Amino acid sequence: MADSTITLDEIEGELFKIERMRDVLVRRESELRYMMDDIQLCKEITRLKKQLQKLVSVPDMDKSKEDWQREEELLQQIHKLVETRDFLVDDVEFERLREREEDKEMADFLKSNFPKNSTKKNNTEDRRMTSKAQQTSSTPFAAKPGLTLLKECCGFTCSIL
Repeated sequence: MADSTITLDEIEGELFKIERMRDVLVRRESELRYMMDDIQLCKEITRLKKQLQKLVSVPDMDKSKEDWQREEELLQQIHKLVETRDFLVDDVEFERLREREEDKEMADFLKSNFPKNSTKKNNTEDRRMTSKAQQTSSTPFAAKPGLTLLKECCGFTCSIL
């Protein structure tokens, strides 16, 4: 069996630390998945925009019926992808707020159950354990009428539509 000098409180404290570390890793995995989805959407939107720009550069008089239809299809596809990004951004914001509430509840729980450890140690640990999205004071999203865009997209400023 384990070292008998360890108290039950110390074991519980270690279990809480491990659980907290697991939560942080799950949060980071979720953030990375959101980022991956956003990058894929950004790439697809950029690809469609290039196709649309080629069609738009053709003078209206020289466009065939198929060109006009393709132009409309591309606009609809881009619009649909932008709406998908809107939902993604909303999900990210919801998760951020939920995680902030969970962090507050955990801090309150630790302060009430482990008062001797809740001074300076918990404050620095709480700060260290927050996700990257929570550590930034400003939100990484900019709202436009009908569109919600990430400021940074695939490493460059996103300019969808």
